Amino acid sequence: MLHSDDDTTVGGMKRFEFGNAVVELVRGDITRAADVGDLAAVVNAANSSLRRGGGVDGAIHRASGPELARALDEIRASLPGGILPPGGAVITPAFDLPVTRVIHCVGPVYAHEGSRSADLLRSAYTEALRICREEALQSVAFPAISTGVYGYPIDKAAFVAGKAVADVLRTYGTPRLVRFVLFDDGALAAFVRAFEKTAL
Repeated sequence: MLHSDDDTTVGGMKRFEFGNAVVELVRGDITRAADVGDLAAVVNAANSSLRRGGGVDGAIHRASGPELARALDEIRASLPGGILPPGGAVITPAFDLPVTRVIHCVGPVYAHEGSRSADLLRSAYTEALRICREEALQSVAFPAISTGVYGYPIDKAAFVAGKAVADVLRTYGTPRLVRFVLFDDGALAAFVRAFEKTAL
């Protein structure tokens, strides 16, 4: 059963509980999400080529250092056509970031994928959480995948993300901490609304 802790507002944080698992929603910079030392992994909103891009992807590459690009080069060499399709996820070390792993997810470009967008976005989240289970990572931070230059409307993206994460946590109870680090107050509010709907 989901419980929303309406009193947890330190730093603008909103907190939801799914049994022993917790979802935290907070505004901030995902590259600094692990500075408090309680996260094992962060999720990167990657592109299908797994090459350094802009937005969250560029910020994570800058914070991780040049070794991240080399690690992704090795993964890309093993992929058909050198492409990770939308909905997919892969994992690398985190290098200079203060976490152990970075999970790279490719979300859909909203205008290109049409009716497939929700399924592909859901897959990006569930694949990242599957990797967390396989790697025994008990805490992870997500950005709002696909809502930047990929153009996914924030309210729709938040609902897909909230439903995907809620379903996984209800089923598996792990990872124990999922933190969404949102880029502004509007995104934070959209994710709060989405998790409140998920509670129904």
